[in-house]
Amino acid sequence: MALKAGNDPNQILVKLALRKALMGCESVLDIGCGVTPTMRQLGVPQSVGAEGYAPSFLEAKRQNTHDQLVQCDIRELEKQFQPRQFDACVALDVIEHLTKSDGLKLMADMEKIAKKRVIFFTPSGFLPQHHASNDDLQEHLSGWEAAEMEQKGYQVTGLLGPKSLRGEYHALKYRPAAFWALASMAGQFLSSKNNPAKAAAILCVKNLT
Repeated sequence: MALKAGNDPNQILVKLALRKALMGCESVLDIGCGVTPTMRQLGVPQSVGAEGYAPSFLEAKRQNTHDQLVQCDIRELEKQFQPRQFDACVALDVIEHLTKSDGLKLMADMEKIAKKRVIFFTPSGFLPQHHASNDDLQEHLSGWEAAEMEQKGYQVTGLLGPKSLRGEYHALKYRPAAFWALASMAGQFLSSKNNPAKAAAILCVKNLT
C-alpha cells in the first residue's frame, strides 16, 4: 500500500510536492510503505518503514527500501512506536484501504508519533478499487474529501490532475496514455492543484509545531 511508481510524468510532481512537504524532517516513519523506496528517492536521511502485508515486507527487506523495516498492523502503531519518535509520519496511498474508524485512529496515532509533520497522500474522495489477489490489502474501504481533511487542520493540495481521467491504482483511463498523461498534467496546472475536490488525488499536510 504505497505510492505507485511508473512512467506517468505526473508522478514527478507528486514527488516534488512530497519533498517540499518533508523539508526540515530528518527522520520519517513511512506507514504502509510497500516495496517502493520513496523515502530514499526523496533523500530522507533516516526512514523507517511499517508494513503489514508479509510479502511486501519481505520484498522491501530484500530491496533495502528503508533504514529499518517493521512488520506490524498499522492500525496499532501505538504498540510499536513512541510519542514524538519521528520528525514526520507519512501514509502514501494507505488510509483509503482502512475503514473510516480505523483511518481516523491511524490519523490520531500519526499525530502523536510525529514531532513536526503528518502527511497523507490519498485519492480525492472515494475511489472504488478491488483486490489484485485475495489477501493483498488493496481494496479501498473509505474515501477522504479535501474539505474533510482541511477541517482536521491539514493543508490540502490537488495532485495527478482531474479525477475524471483516472481510475483504480491512479491509472489513466484512456489511450494513448502519453497524450492523456500530458492532458492530466495540463489539468493539474490549470485547475486541480488549487481545486483539490476535483483532483484525482490529494496531498494533506499538517504542521504540528
